Parts: sequence; C-alpha cells; structure tokens
Amino acid sequence: MSFKRINDITGWVVFLIAAVVYTLTVEPTASFWDCGEFIAASYKLQVPHPPGAPIFLMVNRAFALLAGSDVTKVAFWINMQSVLTSAGASLFLFWTITLLGRKVFKKSAEQLVFGETFLLMGAGVVGALAYTFCDSAWWSAVEAEVYAMSSFFTAFVFWAILKWELIEDEAAANRWLIFTAYMIGLSTGVHLLNLVALPALGLVYYHKNYKFSVMGLLAALAISGAVILFIMLGVIPGLPSLAGSIEIFFVNSLGLPFNSGIIFFVLLFVGALVFGIYYTQKHQKVLWNTAILSFTFIIVGYSCYMLALVRSNFNPPINENDPSNVIEFVKYLKREQYGDRPLFFGPTFITQLVDTKRTSPVYLKGKDKYEIYDYKIEYVYEDRGQMLFPRLFSRQDNHPQLYRQKLGLRPDERPTFADNIKFLFTYQIGYMYFRYFGWNFIGRESDIEGAGTLTPVMAGKAVPTEVEHNRARNNFWALPLILGAIGLVFQFNRDKEGFGATFILYFLTGIALVLYLNSPPVEPRERDYIYVGSFYAFTIWIGLGVIALGDALLKYLKNSTTVAFATTAVSLIVPGIMLQQGYDDHDRSGRYMQVDWAKNLLNSCAPNAILFTGGDNDTFPLWYVQDVEGFRTDVRVCNLSLLGTEWYISQMKRKVYESEALPISLEEKNYKGKNEQIPVIENEAVKGGINLKQYMQLVKDENPAIQYAYGSEKLTILPSKTLVLPVDVNKVRSMGIVKTELQDSIKSEMVWSVNRGDLLKPDLIMLDMITNNNWERPIYFNTTLSQSSYLGLREYMQQEGYAMRLLPVRVQGARDGYVNSDIMFDNMMKKTFWRNTDNPKVYYDANYRALPTIVPRRAFLELAEQLMMEGKNDKAREVALFCLKVLPDQTIPYDLYTTPLVSVLLKTGDEKKGMEVAKIMGDRAVKNLDYYMQNDPQNDDSRLSMYILSQVANALKEAGKKEADAYEKVLNRYAPAFGGQ
Repeated sequence: MSFKRINDITGWVVFLIAAVVYTLTVEPTASFWDCGEFIAASYKLQVPHPPGAPIFLMVNRAFALLAGSDVTKVAFWINMQSVLTSAGASLFLFWTITLLGRKVFKKSAEQLVFGETFLLMGAGVVGALAYTFCDSAWWSAVEAEVYAMSSFFTAFVFWAILKWELIEDEAAANRWLIFTAYMIGLSTGVHLLNLVALPALGLVYYHKNYKFSVMGLLAALAISGAVILFIMLGVIPGLPSLAGSIEIFFVNSLGLPFNSGIIFFVLLFVGALVFGIYYTQKHQKVLWNTAILSFTFIIVGYSCYMLALVRSNFNPPINENDPSNVIEFVKYLKREQYGDRPLFFGPTFITQLVDTKRTSPVYLKGKDKYEIYDYKIEYVYEDRGQMLFPRLFSRQDNHPQLYRQKLGLRPDERPTFADNIKFLFTYQIGYMYFRYFGWNFIGRESDIEGAGTLTPVMAGKAVPTEVEHNRARNNFWALPLILGAIGLVFQFNRDKEGFGATFILYFLTGIALVLYLNSPPVEPRERDYIYVGSFYAFTIWIGLGVIALGDALLKYLKNSTTVAFATTAVSLIVPGIMLQQGYDDHDRSGRYMQVDWAKNLLNSCAPNAILFTGGDNDTFPLWYVQDVEGFRTDVRVCNLSLLGTEWYISQMKRKVYESEALPISLEEKNYKGKNEQIPVIENEAVKGGINLKQYMQLVKDENPAIQYAYGSEKLTILPSKTLVLPVDVNKVRSMGIVKTELQDSIKSEMVWSVNRGDLLKPDLIMLDMITNNNWERPIYFNTTLSQSSYLGLREYMQQEGYAMRLLPVRVQGARDGYVNSDIMFDNMMKKTFWRNTDNPKVYYDANYRALPTIVPRRAFLELAEQLMMEGKNDKAREVALFCLKVLPDQTIPYDLYTTPLVSVLLKTGDEKKGMEVAKIMGDRAVKNLDYYMQNDPQNDDSRLSMYILSQVANALKEAGKKEADAYEKVLNRYAPAFGGQ
C-alpha cells in the first residue's frame, strides 16, 4: 500500500476517533456565554455582536436544517458543526505532523521504508489525539462557539502551506497559494486569529525560493507581518472606511443619492483588481499576478460580511449595532463599541485624565444626507505616569485596587516600569497564558475560577473537599509537556526550517496574542480558549516527540518496524491519559440547566411582561429559548447593558413576536449621542423630590430648567435624588395586580431615592418606561442584577420566582422587596423545568454550580421562609424537599443557601431529612476548616466554611439536637483565628 493511501486512511481514522468522542460528549442544547446568542443568530441568520462571524453563521444555518421541524434539536445540530470542524482540525493536524516528519527524515514518500512510515503514522496519531483531548480544544469542540471552526481553518491553512512547499510545478503550486488565500479570506468570517498563520507561510515561501540568510529571514518575517497589518487595518476596517468616506462625499458634497458613493467605490475597486490581474498576466509577471489573485480571493472570502448588512436591513429580533447602512456597517466591522487599550505607549491606572478632544465626526443617516450627531473622543492624559509598553491601564473603577493587590503596591505608591514588566510576566504571561498551557499539557487543579496547574508534585497533597472530588482535577503527570519538549528540541536540531514555521505559529497564537490583548487585572471568565492555536502548534511537537523517541531507540534496536511499533505503543499513553482524565469533565451530554433556567426565569413573569436583565448569561439563554424554541415570546427581554445604545433603544420601540413595543416616550433626538450620563445635582428649590412624569417631559422637551453647561455642551441633570411617581390608586386596585391584603398599602405616590451619584442612559430609558407604562404591562427585574441596577426601587418589588415584579406597594421592613407566596409557589413548584439536575452522571462545572447558589436555591429558601412566617408549614416543608430533590448534593453540592433549609426542615417536622443535610454540610465544613487552618487560614473559603458550620450548629442547637455540640467545639477551636467571631 502506498504511503499516500496509508496516510489518508490513518488521518480519517483520527478524524473518526475525534468525531466519535466529541459526539458522545457534545452539549445537547445552548451553553452559557455567547452560545445562546450564536445559535439564535445562526438559526434565523440574525446579526450577533460585532464583527458577526458570517461564515460561522451560514454554516450553522445549514446544520440547523438537520433538526427538521423539531426546534429543540437545533442547538444540538449547530453544536455538531463544532464537533465536525474540531475533528477536521485533528485530521489536518495529523497530516501536518506527517508532512513535517518527512522533512525530519529528509525523504520523499516513495523513499520511506515501512518502519519509517509506521513511525510517522504513530507520530501523527499521538500528536493529533493529544490536541483532540487537550482541555481547551475539547471545550470548544462541544459547543457552538467560533473557536472550533477557527481551529479548523488554522489547521487547514498551516497544512496547505506545507503541502504547497512540496509541489515542484510552479503553476500547480501557485494554485495552492491562491486556494490558501481564499481559505484565509473565508476564515476572517469566523475569527481573525487565523491571519497569524501568514508569517508561517512567509517563512516557508522564503525557504523554498531563496537561499538562507539572516537578513533574508528577517525580511520575510517583516513582509509577513506587514501583510497581516495590511489585512487587519487596511482591508478589514480600511476598505469599508474608505467606502464610507466616499459615500459621505458623494451624498453630502455632490448631492447624489444614497449608496451612489458605494456603487462608485465597488466599481472602481473591482475594476482595479481586474486590470491588475489582466496586466500582470499579459506581461508574464507571475509573482505579482499570484499576489493580486491571492488578494482578490481574500476579498472574495471577506465579502461574506455583507451578510450582516443585508440581514440588518430586515430588522431581525437580534440586530446588534443595526449595521443597516454603510456608516453603521463600518462601525460594526471595526468593533468600535469595545474601545481599545494602549499597546506601545500610554498611561497607567494612576495617570490623570486632563482633557478630552473631539476628533473625527460620527455620522448618522438623515433624511437626504449624512448628518453629524457626535464626535469621537480622544482622551488626553498627563505626561507623568505614561510609559512605554503600558500593561497597567484600565478605566474600570475596581481595577486600580486590583493592580495594586497583584503588584503589592501601597495605596499611595506609584507603579514603575519594573512593576509594569512584572505584571506582564507574572500575570499576563504567567497567569493568563502559561497557567492555561499547564492545564492542557501538565494537569489542572479543578474547574473553580482561578484554578492553577496540577503538577505531579502537587497531585498527592491534601486539598479541600470541593477540589478533591472535582471532576476537572486532571493529572497528566506532565507527560504531554515532556513529549512536546522532546519534539521541539528534535525538530530544532533536524529541521530548522520546519521548526521556524511551527515556532512562529506557536508564538503568534500564544505569547504575541498575550501582548496584543493586554489583559486587565480580572476577566469575567477564564480565557484559555483564545490561545488554542498555540496549543495546536505545541501538539505538533508532541507528535514529533514520538519520532525523536523512535530515533533514539534505533540506536539499540536495529529493526525499524519493531522500533516504530514499540515507540507508538508507549507514546499512545500520552493521549490515552488525556482522554481518561478529561472525559468526565468534558462530557456535557444530558446537560440542560442553562436552557431550563432561562425558561424558569421567563415563567416567573406574568403574560406580556417586560423583563430587565444584565449580562450575557442573563440574556443569551433567553434569546435562545425565545428565538429558537419559541418559548414565552410574549415577554420582552430588555438588556440593561445594551439599553445605553441608540440602536437597541430603537429596537425596543418595535414589536417583536408577541411582544408589543416598549413604552418609551423619548425620541431619537433625546438619546442619539445625548444623555450618556445624567449627573445628580441637587436643587434646593425642589422640595420633597421631583415628579417623574414632569421630569421625563422636561427631558423630552430638552428644557433648560434641567440642563447644565459643561464646557461647550449642555448636560441633562437630575435635580433631586428623590423621585416621585404619581399612582392612580383606583386603577391599580381594579387591575387586581396587588394581593388583597396589601390593597390598603397602595399610595397615591411612589417615593424613593436613587442609589447612585449619576444616572446613565439605560437608567433614563428605564425610568421613562416605568413612567409611561401606567402599570399596564408587568415590569420585572432579574434577581441577579446588581443593587445599583434597581435604582433604589427594590423595596417596591414583589418576588414571584426568579424575577422581581415592580408594583406601587411598599411593605414595612421589606427593604429588598417582599415575597408573594401564592404566585411564587405556583411558579416555582408547577412551572419550572429541572431536566437532569438530579442526575449525578451529568457534569456541572463551576459556572453551573454557581447558578443554583445565586438564583434557584435562594428563591426556594425565601419562599419557604415566607410560607413559615404565614404559618403554612406543610407548604414550606414541601418547598424545601422539592429544592433538595431537584438540586441534590450529588450534582450541585450544598451551599450557604442550603444551610437555612436545615432549620426549615427541623421546624416543619422532617427531622430525618434535616439531620441528613446538616450532617453532610457540617462534616464537610469541618473537613475544609481542618485543611484551611493548616494551609491558608485567612482566605475567603475558610471564612465561608466557618459561616456554614456556625449556621448548621445554630440550627441544630435551636432544635435541641446534641449533634450541635461537636460542631460548636470546632467553631470554638478555630474562632481565635477569625478575631473570636
């Protein structure tokens, strides 16, 4: 059998292994974070967050069709796209390793003997499967995120580069270059990370066509870097920006109709490309012809971004940034909403902002021309404190303190350049890259946020209970790292050209990416998935490490076939242990919690409700269940993080599905480029608070009475922190939305104080909705919002499940709102979904384990305690037992919101279950305290364990149980370490 046939068959076997493992562990529905948004956007070809990933969406749409009429299977089939593209990445990685292995052997395929062929196959299998089962790649392979498909393009492009190198016929080789360019163009429609493969192409091209010299090598790298910059700056944002400028000139200056400038630009650009191809072909300028054709095919691939422009004009429910015209489209492609961070020179967290400058105008499409409605702002900082290569800069309020904590700086101490570099190496490179690198090739402590690398030395040491039994506690014994290091050295010694291409891919997708991202001192979640390209490159060295071991063994065993078999068999331990250790914590089969949580939240709302939410995990699962599964589309989800953008406000003023437009009275002139911040400036003339209806009318009229001169601008102000909303008492009573025993608590006015120094645009729009709603639509707030998001209204809220309903009633002593036990009991006990939350075989990582702590268990507890206060002990016990049934300790370990349920059970007559829960929690807290007091007595976990143990002991003592004595002895023993408390 020929080498090619063996190579092809073995590669497809690797693909099949990867596909089967990923399919067995794939998530059956939408995961947290961006997956819910991506699945919803893919299903109906909507417009997700910038820059949109159009190729990703279109491919997903094709996979969604496999679900047929069963909308509950759409997410599964879109997740299967990640399964297959990830398996495809393993396939091309296998072929990449065998190509590089041939370069090490310095033989053509025909010259290889059987033993060498077998060893090459073994190297490819070990390296490809090491990537298949590495932590970060496996994570992306089983959910609908862009990183799986991005890895596929990276793997394909790098393989194509090496494949091109072997082709001797110039015409055929050039076709491969052009095809590779097209794939790079398509890859930009998934993620820009794939562009970093270009320097590897530059190196391979240089080595194939030129005699080696240091200056030549540097020139090749410089040209490759320039090509990346040209595409990232000149093509991706540059071409649309140029088109936008021409469009504005044609419309505003020449008086031509809309889109005339775009048509002119497209004709001119396409004409230039056609002329360039024709001219270089006619005059036999092969290099330039290939370059122009390659650029043309990159543009053809990049043209997929027109999807966002086209679909936005149809106003789909998800239409982020509304890129429906060329001006907004340019902003969308440039990701302007995310801002930027200084890379080469700039301020630190202590550098004072001294001025702001208006720079280029921001245009808005008007009636017959483009109008300036705002200007981009450039921040001017004092010279003192600015430095080269700034790593210590963020505008977020809590970040300065975090920088100081990580660097050990005193409150009055100024950071130096040495501190800057220390942060780079200890946090950005050490913590935010090599910690993740260790997860993939050494071992992982757990799935708890901030978990470190599990080294072989640490594996046998005592750990807290939640770490000891954590499924993500994976010990690879550093075998992948060792084999990869052997392969790295081996390739460097045997094939410096191949090593250069592999190393540049590793560096640019790893360390260089760290430098470019310039991470702040804290991230909303672990970011290992963004470095998966470098992990891919390292597994090439793992594969080559197999050849290195075989080469060393040949010195002792002369039979190459025996050596190949023995080496492969031993080396397969590496991916084998990665599979064995990683399977249980990457198996997402049977997990539905995030989607059921979204349905439970929507079912906490009355019909036709308005639901205010906060971050991604509060909102994206809701978008998924509404847009894909068609669940509770009468509820309008209103994300407060997005409500500060003009496009989102305008969308909220439109009907979507069964939800009518939201009651927003403010017009575009009131929020387009205005009212970003509303300072609270107390006016002594405003006695007893400001009437909210009158105030909103003043805002709408842009009345000078509530405006304040700030430089050349006029800012809207809030003249009093106390707000007054008139209430039609008779109307509210007739609506039946307030429980009977609280009818007398309805007053003619709602009076409250906002808990903020300044209001922001989302706050203004929210108050406008509350003012104009007149209680006609139920208004709810997600219980996971920050306290400041409630604007001081929490005491006017009624808890009905996972959401709080705003009502014109304030219950004495209920500062955080009150519980309507009748509605909440019905919602929590009869209208909730709990698929597999009680199945111990289903894996719930730290994000999922935190969710029941924040929302469901707390809700069950509050309901049970309210029922006890009302003397409904039987119902309270039923609620407590239901909570423990659907969220048992075996799947979601008991937490601080479970502890009070011990008291509920003991007081309502179920001593057996109460004592069972108390023993589980008490014994676990004791074990954790024993560990923490020996290792880290003052951390947050030790304090939490003390708190839980004290709660259990108090509950048992209050019930007269002697078991409390043993727990109290432990508390007394450790109390001095906590100040005697």
